[in-house]
Amino acid sequence: MSRKAKVMIVEDHPIFRKGLAHLINEEKDMEICGEAEDVIEAGKILKKIRPDMMIVDLTLKGASGLELIKSVHEQIPDLPVLVLSMHDESIYAERVLRAGAKGYIMKQEMTGKVIDAIRHVLAGKKFFSESVVESFLGMMTGKPSAPSQNPIDTLSDRELEVFTLIGRGMGRQEIGDRLHVGIKTVGTYREKIKLKLGIKSSPDLVRRAVQWVQSQGE
Repeated sequence: MSRKAKVMIVEDHPIFRKGLAHLINEEKDMEICGEAEDVIEAGKILKKIRPDMMIVDLTLKGASGLELIKSVHEQIPDLPVLVLSMHDESIYAERVLRAGAKGYIMKQEMTGKVIDAIRHVLAGKKFFSESVVESFLGMMTGKPSAPSQNPIDTLSDRELEVFTLIGRGMGRQEIGDRLHVGIKTVGTYREKIKLKLGIKSSPDLVRRAVQWVQSQGE
């Protein structure tokens, strides 16, 4: 009998994580080899166990899932990563692909598609929605795609992370501590975000960020 594929989960919601683990462990050809709720715990597990793939949520305690994907890709470039997130795929798909992930599935679609997505990634294939695949193909062939209607797309990965943290109610010092940068650097990110999103004042920035976070279901 062939060896079961070892899958590691990095997800900060314990109930969701346990449900996903149960779903995977019911399959005859795969099993959970480790569970983590944040980047630090994930790092400790990776030092002990080499999974066949990782499933990562973008919203984690401490550093973001996007930063974890980048770090893992640098250290273990051949380790496949599947993103499972509540965030809109159209906004994050290109970001996670650049970071080194092989697939993306939204939590709303988990029950019907997650096992299929896992099998695709384990087989060395990429897994994204049809609309995102068409967008990627358009970029590869040089075919002009329709301009994005969402100004959030203009933010860099770090600017989007700062914007999200603002929306969660964090101040400059807390964001700086979280991202290991100075308050002045956080201020620079805030100004860049305001410029890109056409926001005039700090209170408006906070309101816009809160609305964004709420729209993402956080």
